[in-house]
Amino acid sequence: MIEGQEGVTWEHWVALARACDEAGLDGLFRSDHYASGDDEPGALDAWATLSALAAVTERIRLGTLVSPVTFRHPSVLAKSVLTADHVSGGRVELGLGAGWMESEHRAYGFPFPELSERLELLAEQAEIVHRLLTDASVDFDGAHYRLEGARGQPKPVQRPRPPLIVGGSARSGTLRPAVRFADEYNTYGVGVEECRRRRARVREACERAGRDPASLPFSLMTGCVVGADEAEVRERARRVAAKAGWDGGAEEFVAQVRERWLVGTAAQLVERLGELAAVGVERVFLQHWEHEDPDPVHLVGAEIVPAVR
Repeated sequence: MIEGQEGVTWEHWVALARACDEAGLDGLFRSDHYASGDDEPGALDAWATLSALAAVTERIRLGTLVSPVTFRHPSVLAKSVLTADHVSGGRVELGLGAGWMESEHRAYGFPFPELSERLELLAEQAEIVHRLLTDASVDFDGAHYRLEGARGQPKPVQRPRPPLIVGGSARSGTLRPAVRFADEYNTYGVGVEECRRRRARVREACERAGRDPASLPFSLMTGCVVGADEAEVRERARRVAAKAGWDGGAEEFVAQVRERWLVGTAAQLVERLGELAAVGVERVFLQHWEHEDPDPVHLVGAEIVPAVR
């Protein structure tokens, strides 16, 4: 999982995709942002990048975590996903969320309504994208969008459609559309016990709606700092801390994030992943902050993937 707004160039994307492919990871996902802050290094468009990567890869899955509903009309989003699905031969997934960075919206002219309205947009977008990718024709008359005879053609390579991931903190505003339309629920940056609580809320929401909880997998996106030994972990943590603007040393930074992130040697991360699996986490997206360095990707592939698969 790469934060694409952190100055990731096309050359970086290709190198990361090849590293994931060679190392045996299942996929390469990216954030969907236009900016990271006032001193931004810049971002390439998420879905244009994914379509381009689809043309130069053969195995790994590709997707967003997550595309804010405020950035694109659902018809545009559905067509972007459909295009990447065809280019990739059926290897893309759509992560969808309510959006959160107000300054980014203001800078680029995107409306940023209150959270309650963004959650309404999320519910309508999830339904519209789902239907445009599965139905022959779509009529929709909602509070925010209206479609009249929109043709869902051509059909996606993946059937019935590319997987839809809804991201959130397991609250009702994201759980309701997830239970109705999603293939996975994703949460971000929390420790084992909070994952247990959020997985329970996802399960309860499914049961209330009459959906089998096993049909809505629960996943986690979290920061990852991994090294071959303790010295390498400390050095990588120091670099990530500097990138994050942390004023203290590497050890203080690790102490701050250890509960929420995966930090340590490969063996330590395997143990932590086992703890996450025990509370219901079924897929983990490793947030790799040093996009210029593919070595951690190869380390994950060599020592962690075989141990947890």
